[in-house]
Amino acid sequence: MTLRLILMRHAKSGWDDPSLSDHERPLNKRGRQSATALGVWLRREGYFPDLVLCSDAVRTRETLDRLNLETEARVLSALYLAPPGILLQHLHQSEQMPTVLMIAHNPGIAAFAAAMIAAPGDTDFRRYPTGATSVIDLPIADWERAKTGNGSLADFIIPRQLI
Repeated sequence: MTLRLILMRHAKSGWDDPSLSDHERPLNKRGRQSATALGVWLRREGYFPDLVLCSDAVRTRETLDRLNLETEARVLSALYLAPPGILLQHLHQSEQMPTVLMIAHNPGIAAFAAAMIAAPGDTDFRRYPTGATSVIDLPIADWERAKTGNGSLADFIIPRQLI
């Protein structure tokens, strides 16, 4: 059996209001457009998550909302600026659903994506800019068996390629 993991860095956030904490920063105009385009891309390519695990930061929640997915979503404070080990821990705790989407932050989400596959790929993958999205297939029957290095990169996109 193969399970699919989609890893997404939140779309571009705004820095217009210096009084906001990092956790409270919303998406900027480009980020809102990018998140909408990523949602269209996910649906067009048939990447329909059965579960979404999302950081509780404003920019990740706005990214999730603009994806316009009709699926169960869990907003988790533990995913805010989480390192790869925490992301993997939460993936292990996911129910047995065929496809899980995680929306989080750099540097953790980029390091997690690179760790999950055997070969990291192109420069954009290594940079993992805002909105970067990896689709990773894992030859496992349940999420508890997910481990680093055993996934294969099925697809990768950044918003600049979509808009």
